[in-house]
Amino acid sequence: MSKTAQSVWDNCLLFISDNIQEQAFKTWFEPIQPVELINNSLSIQVPSKFFYEWLEEHYVKLLKVALTKELGTGAKLLYKIKMENTYGNKAPFTHQLPSNSRQAVKTQEVDVPIVQKDPQLKNPFIIPGIRNINIESQLNSNYSFDNFLEGDSNRLARNAGMAVANKPGGTSFNPLLIFGGVGLGKTHLAHAIGVEIKDKHPEKTVLYISAEVFTQQFIESVKKNTRNDFIHFYQLIDVLIIDDVQFLSGKSGTQDVFFHIFNYLHQNGKQVILTSDKAPVDMQDIEQRLLSRFKWGLSAELHQPDYETRISILQNILFRDGVTMPEEIVEYVAKNIKTNVRELEGAIISLIAQSSFNKKEVNLELAKQVVEKFVKNVKREISIDYIQKVVSDYFQLDLDTLQSKTRKRHVVQARQLAMFFAKKYTKNSLANIGNQIGDRDHATVLHACKTVDNLIATDKQFRKFVDDLNKKFSH
Repeated sequence: MSKTAQSVWDNCLLFISDNIQEQAFKTWFEPIQPVELINNSLSIQVPSKFFYEWLEEHYVKLLKVALTKELGTGAKLLYKIKMENTYGNKAPFTHQLPSNSRQAVKTQEVDVPIVQKDPQLKNPFIIPGIRNINIESQLNSNYSFDNFLEGDSNRLARNAGMAVANKPGGTSFNPLLIFGGVGLGKTHLAHAIGVEIKDKHPEKTVLYISAEVFTQQFIESVKKNTRNDFIHFYQLIDVLIIDDVQFLSGKSGTQDVFFHIFNYLHQNGKQVILTSDKAPVDMQDIEQRLLSRFKWGLSAELHQPDYETRISILQNILFRDGVTMPEEIVEYVAKNIKTNVRELEGAIISLIAQSSFNKKEVNLELAKQVVEKFVKNVKREISIDYIQKVVSDYFQLDLDTLQSKTRKRHVVQARQLAMFFAKKYTKNSLANIGNQIGDRDHATVLHACKTVDNLIATDKQFRKFVDDLNKKFSH
């Protein structure tokens, strides 16, 4: 008897019902309708996009096992989503999406050469076995080159990343430093390189870690007297990806240990990938010997995406989510949200949600409301450099005068205000603030903040300075 979509699905349901609770089966599997069976591909109809996402997140493995039992190893699953059409026609329409086949990056096994008296090597991520330790790559397999769209703003960084992924440790891009502002895709690109390397070179040990976690692990190793184990562990890695390397600023012990790890990896043909929110030349409180190594390879900047790239990004999100939207809406969002990719994604997803939850037609009026609220709610990332520029302009000083050693009263007050606002609006340490504002120490910054607080309470003219500047930073 030849198989039909109905007979295959009925057999799958028998298997699934034996493996999950009755309530879950009724909620998530009874509403599904089999549509067609072509070769080894079964299409099933689900009532909504949310339904599809829930199945993919919670039951994709179970579905795969059930389908493989019925159709063999080449079995494929396609979802047809029945969607309500909000563009005038009353009839619903369907949208087809494939089951997500990208697997999570597998745990990596590494044979550890034992040359110490103590055969236990401490893995800072987990408590290890003796000779063979498992290393989780910490990579997010959803961040891939496929969904990192190329444009003028990121072409150099993306292409360099592809070159590194094809030949890790074998290009002149070592280290590869990707830098740029908030929400431009540094972390996405770093993960994408790692994921691509694991696809093309499964034997390579790849590790993604934020500089903050790296620092915490190092502090822990010093407390437990396992610093050498910490270093040996990181020397096992073939591709080390450190996110937000500017976080090492001011942490001399962590910088020292990273210097030794970096040297070892580089000399042994291993690949190092770094991300930062600023170029090496602008990094503060990072040792010179480390900065010079950051410049050995390639420093590639991610810029704000241009209009064409923003359009492509929005169209890609809509395609991925199976949503159609009038061209003028896409153009409106792209024209009005220019700062970064994260804001762009947030705005279009808000628009999709508004439309589907409230069953509203997506028109220009709705787009204006969403974009206006979104843009208002986005707080600009304020840097110490920006604060110094605004304060200098306000008091009609040049930057060199603001940072100079002069004790003229109006310059001192401007400098103290810059320190006060840097403490208020940034997450930098007092030492870092002092270092960037005229090479002062943290005690000077603390004194400046106290002086400003006192003057706000006692000096009416000074309070006006503070109010005026506050408006510039918070608008």
